[in-house]
Parts: sequence; C-alpha cells; structure tokens
Amino acid sequence: MNYISTRGNAPALDFEQVTLAGLASDGGLYVPRTWPKWSAADFEALRGLSYIETAVRVMGAFTGDALTEDELRALATEAYSGFAHDAVTPLKQLDGRQWLLELFHGPTLAFKDVALQMLGGLFETFLARSGKALTIVGATSGDTGSAAIQALAGRENIEIFMLHPHERITDVQRRQMTTIHAPNVHNIAIQGSFDDAQAMVKRVFGDEDMRAKFTISAVNSINWARLMAQIVYYVWAAVQLGAPHRRIAFSVPTGNFGDAFAGYAAAQMGLPVERIIVATNANDIMHRAFSSGDYSKGDVQATVAPSMDIQIASNFERLLFDMEGRDGRKTKARMTDFDGSGKMAIGADLLEKATLFSSARADGDDMAMAMRWAQEHCGELIDPHTAAGLHAARAADLPDGVPVVTLATAHPAKFREAVERATGVRPALPGRVGHLFEREERFDILPADYDAVKDFIAGKAVPSV
Repeated sequence: MNYISTRGNAPALDFEQVTLAGLASDGGLYVPRTWPKWSAADFEALRGLSYIETAVRVMGAFTGDALTEDELRALATEAYSGFAHDAVTPLKQLDGRQWLLELFHGPTLAFKDVALQMLGGLFETFLARSGKALTIVGATSGDTGSAAIQALAGRENIEIFMLHPHERITDVQRRQMTTIHAPNVHNIAIQGSFDDAQAMVKRVFGDEDMRAKFTISAVNSINWARLMAQIVYYVWAAVQLGAPHRRIAFSVPTGNFGDAFAGYAAAQMGLPVERIIVATNANDIMHRAFSSGDYSKGDVQATVAPSMDIQIASNFERLLFDMEGRDGRKTKARMTDFDGSGKMAIGADLLEKATLFSSARADGDDMAMAMRWAQEHCGELIDPHTAAGLHAARAADLPDGVPVVTLATAHPAKFREAVERATGVRPALPGRVGHLFEREERFDILPADYDAVKDFIAGKAVPSV
C-alpha cells in the first residue's frame, strides 16, 4: 500500500512515511494510490468481533507492510483500552430509524480521541525505528487540540505545538489543552480565527527553512493516518446494523470535512453506504458546495458549535481529487485558484460524481430544537455539533428501511451552557476528566502573524537528527 498526493508532484510514500510526513511536500494531501476493495464476505467476517479486532482488520487494509498484525493489534489495544465504554463507539437507538454513534468515550470526550489515541502510538513506534525527533504543528477549532495533546503528552522524541483561536472555543475545550503540563506540549492562542491558525500551519509545512531544520508532521485530519482510524467506526456501525446486506446512511457534523471523507473512504472499500449527509452550522461552505456548487469562503461566524466554525474545509481537496478523475494537475490548479480568490465553482458534471453526499445547514434554533427533541423524546442529552447532525438526519429524504446513524461527536458536558439553554438540563462532566477547573492553565498568546508563530516554534522545537 502506498500513497500519492492530491496535487501530483510529491513522491509516493508508504504508510510509515505518510504518517510521519502529514502534508505532502507539494502542498497536497495524501490518499491511497488505489482504494482497497472488500467483498461482502470480508464485511460478513467482522460480525461478532470486538471494536479492536474490527480495527485491526480495517486498518490493516491501509497499513500494508509497515506494521505486522500483532503490532497493529498491540497499538489498537493500547489506544482503546482506556475508553470508558467497552464497545469503544457504542450505537444507541433513538427511534425506528434514527441512531447515534457515540464517539465521545475517550479521554477528552470527543470523537478526535478515536483517531488520535491511535496516531500517538503510530508516531512513537515509527520514531523509535528511525531515531528522529518529530515536531507536530496543528490547529484546532476545539477538540483536535485536546485529543492530540492527551495522546502525545510525554511521548519520546515528539514536541507538539497546538494553535487555537483565542477566546473562540469553550472553557472546557481550552482547559483540556492548557492544563496538561508535559514539557513537550506547547499551547498557542492565536488572536484570530481557526482559519487563520490553519493557514499558519500550512505555511509552516511549506516553509523550506523550517522543513530543513525540523521533521514536521501533522495531527490534523490532513494526516492520512487519522482518517484511516476513523474509517473503522463507519464499518463497525454498519456491520452492527446489518451490513453488508443492508444499506446504511450516516449524518456527519462537518467542519473540516475529514470525518465525512472517512465515510466516503469506507464506501470506496465496498461498505454499502446509502448516503453521507454533510451537516453544517451557519459556516456552511460545505452545504453550499454540495447543494449549489458554490465553494466560496465567507467570514467565520461564531456559533454554539465552535468545532464547526470553519470556512475552509481542508479535506474537501481529497474528494475533489477523486471527482477530477485523480488528476493532480487539475486539483492543484483548482486549489491554487481558490487560495487566490477564496472562490470555487463546482460544475454539475463534478457534482454528479458526488451523489453519495447530500447536505443540510442547521442554524442556532435548529440545533436547539434537535437537542430538545433528543432530550424530551429519547431521554438523551446531545451536544450542539451532534444536534446539527441529528437535525440533518431527521430531515433527510431516504428510502424506506434505511437506518440513519448520526455521529455523536462530543460529550454534551463539553458544551454545557448551550445544552442547558436548549434543554433546561446542565450536563455534568464525567469523572474521568478530573478536576479540570482546579488545575493551572499554561498557554502563550500570539498575534495572527506567521513570523511570530514561526519564531516561537523554532525557538522550542528539537532539530532533526
């Protein structure tokens, strides 16, 4: 198994190399050269397996010779044995059609733990082979940062620099990052938006001076290994609900499009996915892209679902690459034009190649009503991001008999003010997060200026060996 860049000018890499590289050297994102193809019998063979054994089989289709089955099993066991639910990502039924896939039973109460706990072990394993030091640079709109820091804190040969938009994430999200005091963890609050922070991360990866001094990699969903780990729970949920002999729809709260693309990847493997419903909040660039072909950047609007407050969905480039017939030159031209203009028109001919997707937009009232419905009719508290997905799932036009699985991407206690306003119930933080509001915070505030961020990282990172 090897991987190629969506922009066509970077060398093909194996799984170990692509995990450590993160972003491709030509600015593109790595994808498998060809999608693994599974038969119905392959999916049937997963029935009755634990989540960990399912993960070993699914991820093994993407890791190639980089890891033995025993190594992969050991990494998956380490990653998921600490989750609060033995099923790791349990399914919960809401009514005759609607289901929740609870992805928040990891240490930071968000779906990012499912991938990042695995990625931390992969990094440490591969670095031990090479003897190199790794500089992780990432941006977070709320949940990636805490999950990445939790997964990488204290690990050998890794320094992590995590950028978040200052005063634009919840206090729980912030404290889950800033109260971890491991010496290899560096929190940076940027005086700007998530898109500003993400743009700086991409500049670091494209900075020849920085790449000459440091081995730089990513924990954001631009890193293929993260998406690989997320494919697992699509397969797991579908098999529990009758796949491969039953088609399943998924509703995915969407900001950076990585989670939705993982569902697309599962479908490319052969999983019988009826539909992937892309659910956005007011920052609706992905809804406009799928509904009208208008992929145009707007101003970021602050909402009660801050992890979706994004106007540039980085992983959309991976889908464009497939829509363009895997022509890296065309994808590069599109993305270069978009970087300059902030606009991209997607013609009907391309949209016809993305009929697996539909989309919906949820404003604040829509999310509040979905939270209220789940609490009053099902006894379930859900967070605003999950509520956007549930709103879209309940409105979807699907064939009879197709269940809809909404990805429950965060524990409601991470957004307790918004949940309480909608439902009248204030969710309590689970005991496993500890005394979060009693611990000292540590972070640096920097302007939304690339040179300031670059100098900060260069002053603290460990040069490559």
